[in-house]
Amino acid sequence: MFGDLFEEDGDGFSSSTPGTGVKGRECEPPPPRGKIKLCGIKNQGGTCYLNSLIQTLLFTPEFREELFHLGPDELGCLADKDKPEAKVRVIPLELQRLFTHLLLVDEQTASTTDLTDSFGWTNNEEMGQQDVQELNRILFSALESSLVGTSGSSLIHRLYHGTLVNQINCKECGNISERQEDFLDLTVSVRGVSGLEEALWNMFVEEEMFEGNNLYRCSKCDQLVRAAKSAKLRKLPPFLTISLLRFNFDFAKCERYKETGSYVFPLTFNLRPFCEQNNSPDSEYSYELFSVIIHKGGCYGGHYHVYIKDIDQLSHWEAPEEEIKVKAKTQRQEDKVRERKKESENAVDTEDPLSVLTDILAQEESKCVLVDQLGQKLMNKTGTPWSKKYKKQYGTISKFLQNHPEVFMLVSNGTRVALKAAVPAITEPSPTEPVSSTSANNSPENMEPEAAGDAEGADGCHWFDLNDSTVTAITVKDIEKQFQGKESAYMLFYRKTAMKRPSEAIGNPAYKVPPHLVEMVEEENARLQQRRAEFDASSNSVEVRLHLAPHYHYQNGALHPVSPNEDSIITVTFDRRKTVGDLRLAIYQMQDLWEGDMALTLAKNVPAGLHLYDTLTDDQISLYSAGVSNGSDLFVWNGREVSGVAVKTGVEWEPVLLTVLRPSIEELECGDVSGDGDADGSGLVRSMKGFAGGATLCTVLEALGPQEAFLCQEQSRPGANGGGASGWRVFPPQDMQRTLRELSLKDGDALLLLQPEELDSSIFSLSGDIVTVTTPSDCRWLQVEFCPLSGMKEEEEEEPGKKRSKVSASGNMLLAEVKEKAFEELHLQDELNGVECCLRQMDRTGKLLPPVHEHLSVRDAGIRLMTSLYLCPGPVPTATQLFLYFSVGLAPSVGQELEIIVEESLTVKECLKEMLQMVKLEGELWHLRRVDWCEEIGEPLMDENASLKEAKVIYGDTLVLVEGRLPPKGYLKLSVKMYMGMIDSIPELNHIGSQSIEGLTTEGSGSEMTFIGHVEISEEASLDDLKTQMMTLPALQDVCVPIPAFLRVWLLEGKKLARILRGNQQTLRKLKLGNGAEVCVQRLLKEEDLGLKDLLLSVRMGVPGEKAYYPSEEFLWDAGRDGTPKGLYAALASRYGLTPDNLLLAKHLPDKHTWLPISNWTQQVSKKKKRRKAESLQAAPFYLKDGDIIGVKNLLIDNNKEFTTLEDEIGQQRLREEAANHNTRHPATGESSQDIGPKKSGSTKNRKPEVALSINVGVFRVCLTESQQGSQTEDNVKVLTRKPSPVKNTIL
Repeated sequence: MFGDLFEEDGDGFSSSTPGTGVKGRECEPPPPRGKIKLCGIKNQGGTCYLNSLIQTLLFTPEFREELFHLGPDELGCLADKDKPEAKVRVIPLELQRLFTHLLLVDEQTASTTDLTDSFGWTNNEEMGQQDVQELNRILFSALESSLVGTSGSSLIHRLYHGTLVNQINCKECGNISERQEDFLDLTVSVRGVSGLEEALWNMFVEEEMFEGNNLYRCSKCDQLVRAAKSAKLRKLPPFLTISLLRFNFDFAKCERYKETGSYVFPLTFNLRPFCEQNNSPDSEYSYELFSVIIHKGGCYGGHYHVYIKDIDQLSHWEAPEEEIKVKAKTQRQEDKVRERKKESENAVDTEDPLSVLTDILAQEESKCVLVDQLGQKLMNKTGTPWSKKYKKQYGTISKFLQNHPEVFMLVSNGTRVALKAAVPAITEPSPTEPVSSTSANNSPENMEPEAAGDAEGADGCHWFDLNDSTVTAITVKDIEKQFQGKESAYMLFYRKTAMKRPSEAIGNPAYKVPPHLVEMVEEENARLQQRRAEFDASSNSVEVRLHLAPHYHYQNGALHPVSPNEDSIITVTFDRRKTVGDLRLAIYQMQDLWEGDMALTLAKNVPAGLHLYDTLTDDQISLYSAGVSNGSDLFVWNGREVSGVAVKTGVEWEPVLLTVLRPSIEELECGDVSGDGDADGSGLVRSMKGFAGGATLCTVLEALGPQEAFLCQEQSRPGANGGGASGWRVFPPQDMQRTLRELSLKDGDALLLLQPEELDSSIFSLSGDIVTVTTPSDCRWLQVEFCPLSGMKEEEEEEPGKKRSKVSASGNMLLAEVKEKAFEELHLQDELNGVECCLRQMDRTGKLLPPVHEHLSVRDAGIRLMTSLYLCPGPVPTATQLFLYFSVGLAPSVGQELEIIVEESLTVKECLKEMLQMVKLEGELWHLRRVDWCEEIGEPLMDENASLKEAKVIYGDTLVLVEGRLPPKGYLKLSVKMYMGMIDSIPELNHIGSQSIEGLTTEGSGSEMTFIGHVEISEEASLDDLKTQMMTLPALQDVCVPIPAFLRVWLLEGKKLARILRGNQQTLRKLKLGNGAEVCVQRLLKEEDLGLKDLLLSVRMGVPGEKAYYPSEEFLWDAGRDGTPKGLYAALASRYGLTPDNLLLAKHLPDKHTWLPISNWTQQVSKKKKRRKAESLQAAPFYLKDGDIIGVKNLLIDNNKEFTTLEDEIGQQRLREEAANHNTRHPATGESSQDIGPKKSGSTKNRKPEVALSINVGVFRVCLTESQQGSQTEDNVKVLTRKPSPVKNTIL
């Protein structure tokens, strides 16, 4: 299948050039069966109910063998199912194949895909869970229809069919009226009864009396009479199926619920009391339990699995670990009890004659004592005779023994006495009583057999839990745990105890399996074994790069190839299960000229070069154990030196690649000219040097220069503190003896090497242990421009030379000196005489930044050299003053802000008053708010009496004057809107499930919402609290909202619905709701609690052949499970019952009136290339979010792949016209973007009704005459082509 891709020579060795990639890996084959030797069934998404029933039928040997008895001559062949003239019964054939797979194929799991395809099921049935009791009836009906005209036509009837009779007995004339009913399973009540036997007693033993006002009209008496109604079992089937009515309806609450109370059912029971005729042998009425289908969950969903008894002993049972632990714990407790008894032998309570006599008898070896001798033994133990101490109160000793028969037993005509528990030969326990622990063998070596005994019945069969793909061993005690609770028994399967299995079937899974199926299984097992062998070989093949020592030399603390062009690496493929010695031998054989010892050392490429780590010394260990993996590097050498240089190995000697800087000669000779060899103009020459990590700093200094040189480590980079200077710390003498690893130096770190005489230059200055490196002189300037007005300059290109000048500056120069030089260079002394000016910077948007503090130096002010400053009219703030921007009412925009300088000691209230005076506003209903990083109005300044410094208002902050009282501390004031039309025009419920929801879809603009008021609420309140407070608004007083969960809250951004607020218990702070935020409330008709990863999408199905869509439907998509296009296609395909290949999706862009196609195509890449990670639809370019519109095209019935509608075309034309008008003139303020495009209607669609489970079966008639054969053939053709006019066996 894979050619020579995984071929290996006799030594398990192959070689390739360095350019070859890693070998391809075959897909992993399914694993073989485990120790239990039973096969599970894969869950197709919601088919656990089917899996449980299939396993039950499989472990019903009589059913399985009857099905296997039907050969191809009766059922046909699956290979011929597409031939018109063939007669194929697909469902029983697929059941045969599935049973054979479960019995004989060496896999842990089997698939039911072929079986469900034969049912005619689509993704809707496979992904949605159904009721297993309903499936049991439908599957049996489908099998009966499929087997018409074959020898197995009565299979279901013979194995499962029973009859019961309903009788009404007239009390006046004795006339009995009866009606017979057939059944395949008995449905029994759970509510109000303690167990199965009580329920059967109520059904078949108790009589219902017709009397009083409820009389019966007797057909014989022809009048209303007293009568008794009863039911009896008339014919018992070999297999009795019992369905438990766990689900009921509460008419008071109008909701379904599950009965979780205790409901006991026996492992074996006798139906004689419930039968009409009871004169047959007991074996005809005795049944044993062999399967229990269990439902875990509630009435609206859950999971099924099954407990099954292995009748044919096809499995291997091992005691569960928990059971062994419990037995061991019980054993230890019993040992402790026995030890305590021995310790207390001499401490018996002598006041209690019962304990004294019990102790005397327990110590006797024969466990039996003559009554006459018992008194003497008591006196020897207590020192007092019975007559003096106990006779007055208890009577004679013989009378005392007779009064305690539960403890003592008199034998040999009353002459001897023994303890009752010590005479098992005389007192046999009843079958219902548990065996006493004293009679059990409590030795530790017998713990496992005891555990096995708990799970093994009298016939040697064991119980197992088959939970989809998982199969585990259980004990009989585990069945009792399913009597009650949310995980409890739902269906019971009994078989007659008289039905014995032949000895040939015990332990033989191939018993009665047809030869053609056995042959098919043998071929499949051979293919699986071959695939596993191929995968095992390929998954253990690793590629190793061999680096040969003759092609390397040691330099800069690492190994480097001698010649870059020479092929120094050989890539080999080897089996990692082989030993190091095998690899060494293979290399010897490949390198014929190698002489001397050969060492193999794990290597790794680091920035400094190739470094060696651990040498493989043990030739007996495998490559896997030695740490050799796919892509590992191995260095082949003699283990001592490379090219005559000793090489040290290990992590501690891993080299570090350092950047070494030295002063350039040109810079030292001429301080004002930068060196030609210096690329970055810093006056320093850079070089890369590698050193072993275990080398000391002193060794590094010896390799770089003379011992008297200074070695410095970079502390701050140029420009970080302004002025283009950088700071370097001189290593102290004690650090010179430390290694590079101890100093935490890593790859890329910079070291500066300075001679003492170089510190006298203008570039380097030493202060303590810090060396400051100043940038060259041609970089020491600032450009100053004169800006006569505060704001952005216009038409500044008209006078390029008159109002702009370069001012020489350094990092240490004060900004006041820079301003004086700018006045002189720009000749502004006369023009600005007496006018106060300041220096300011400008950001990229053209906004003037706050004035700089002129008492600071260029470096301290954080101003970089070679940048621009602007000289503007205005005062210079002092060190205690704050320069602030502010605006009134709205978030400020560039050029519309006001500026103010205030003292930082001013209170917030005083600052507010000064701002109001500046803009000539009055009143007390104003407060200050900050502007957040999004340039939007943020949090208010809550404490009006705090100073600006205490309120953490800093230099250059922007504040907004907002009208209204200050909200309480920690509270938010939210603007609430309500979606229009959602109150009276919702014709259906919103339904939330794991796949989708249906209901109202909104992508609202402001015109679809109306303002209903404000809500003030704490930011620590939950979303549920917010919904509760919204319900108190007057606009919602008359709206029927039972609980807050019936409300959906949207966050508005730009007056559009942006996202849904999720998590009813999340605080508003965690939901990132700011003060003044706008929200929109939408009423729902069903509770909703969206997950954090759920996306609420608006899905529109295209109308075939038209440029239009059906009404929108809400669709809840779990993007956390699979957020890729493939995941969305799969979810929508499941919703519409189609395959993903038959769908085409696109996202609507309402602002552009276009559709963005969502492709489900996956690019095929070669095996050597790495497959790109699937892109999420919540990332670029789709940015999928709540409320987005998804268009859906059904390619089976719609050939139009264009998503554009007539409304989109009109909107695009409008956008083109607006663009044309914009090109000819300035656009007038008119319609907002929210008014462009069609508005979405709130149309909805009714909830889909629950679809009943069905199985499609072709019509197979019995051919009685030759004239009927033509119609028979025609019916079979319809079945084989999978397009029949099906007979649906449906239970609603």
